[in-house]
Amino acid sequence: MRTAIILAALVPGLALVAAERVKLANGVLEGVRSPETGIRMFKGVPFAQPPVGDLRWKAPQPPEKWTGVRAADKFGPRCMQQALFGDMNFRSNGMSEDCLYLNVWTPAKSSNEKLPVLVYFFGGGFRAGDGSEPRYDGESMAAKGIVALSVNYRLGVFGFMAHPELTGESPHHASGNYALLDQNAALQWVRANIAAFGGDPKRVTIAGESAGSIAVSAQMASPLSKGLIAGAIGESGSIMGALSAAPLTEVEQAGSKFAGILNAKSIAGLRAIPAEKILEAAGKPGAGNFSPTIDGYFFPESPLAIFESGKQAHVPLLVGWNSEEMNGRMVLGREKATPESYKKAIERFYPANAAEILKLFPGSTEEEVIQSATDLASARFIAYSTWKWADVQLRTGAKPVYRYYYARPRPAMNASMGNAQPGLAGGVIRNSSAMPAPPARGAVHSAEIEYAMGNLASNKVYNWTPDDYKVSKTMQEYFANFIKKADPNGPGLASWPAFGSEGGPVMRIDVESAAKPQWDRERYLLLDKLAR
Repeated sequence: MRTAIILAALVPGLALVAAERVKLANGVLEGVRSPETGIRMFKGVPFAQPPVGDLRWKAPQPPEKWTGVRAADKFGPRCMQQALFGDMNFRSNGMSEDCLYLNVWTPAKSSNEKLPVLVYFFGGGFRAGDGSEPRYDGESMAAKGIVALSVNYRLGVFGFMAHPELTGESPHHASGNYALLDQNAALQWVRANIAAFGGDPKRVTIAGESAGSIAVSAQMASPLSKGLIAGAIGESGSIMGALSAAPLTEVEQAGSKFAGILNAKSIAGLRAIPAEKILEAAGKPGAGNFSPTIDGYFFPESPLAIFESGKQAHVPLLVGWNSEEMNGRMVLGREKATPESYKKAIERFYPANAAEILKLFPGSTEEEVIQSATDLASARFIAYSTWKWADVQLRTGAKPVYRYYYARPRPAMNASMGNAQPGLAGGVIRNSSAMPAPPARGAVHSAEIEYAMGNLASNKVYNWTPDDYKVSKTMQEYFANFIKKADPNGPGLASWPAFGSEGGPVMRIDVESAAKPQWDRERYLLLDKLAR
């Protein structure tokens, strides 16, 4: 330590970190401590055995013990994935099937502090993403007295392929859902190990955005996980309407078709194919989609049926979505925003219910058309599923629900981004030949993550303003309060009442945040009726 101090004095800019050790049942970890915040960081911690070889497409197995001291000073590899989203900035140690690692940030100075715990699941459509992305970094949350974790899980074909042979070899007669089982394994690891980091295993809040939010709702529904969590935060999406679980036989058929594409006669043959070739084949047209599965084990029945019957985790829920989850172009297409073009679009989407939709999503002027098209596109993409989660949890979950509406648009991109532009549903498009996206009217999909996690400064794409930091401070305080005491309210914040089925309220988060009466219930009741 004395040597490190001398080096830091002699070499300007050298980060000063102190080695930190934690003893777990599997062995000793050595992380580092931030000199700026005092937060201890443990990266690349294995929570399961590498899912390779015979463990490909099997439920995660407990991690093996190690001897000596294991370094935990860098992120593990990210899981196998295509390069799909331009805004994903990885700090991971490459890409590999061997990817079941988590990261811990803790402010605790000892193992007996029993601090609240946040476990964050990344987004990316269950096809991409990684716990190393700076927007999910847990140091800022840890500075508020929370033990924060980010977690990797298998993706795409590696995370969700079902197959009759896989079902047959399973002791639970189930296949698929390996990604969700990875998340469950991480939660089991937290229950067994988080006390060593000063966390309370009985005060674990799970959170996530997009696919991560869908995962949170899935973990709430599963009997395997619901006893491992004390609270939940969902940002844009639930498994009840977005990336929904399909019947096992349907997903098995897709898996059999995929095996045929690779000319594999058995699962043993598929397991012998290098991961890179599996990934390449899965990314080609016609390979099919790999979805969550109603497998009879992780999901004994459909997630909606579980929630409707009150069998999900009865824990407080903080949930919401953004003001422009999807651009209105997804309703209008390339047509100009006129009442006539909008009416024709609605009649195409809802031929038997166009009048009902137009009554609740009106379009008598160009401005009204643009706004209603944006609201409807957002609902169809992901907001409806999030509303459904809040609604059914309120009716059957026996605990408070807090709903938000995030409305702060991101500022302009900085000049260093060149020809890059924002995507229609978040992300960054770096292809200069892409058709210019229309200006955002509100907060696009995924825009809130850095604000909620206190990580604006880690995103170098946008010209953040003092107002952006103000919004981030507000949103992070609400989230931190909820993680600590199952209630987002606290000193210096606008009052956020619990959500009510009939009249709201909903917390509108912006430069000036305030609880607003619920304005969209009739819209979502109609969409709910049409979804059945």
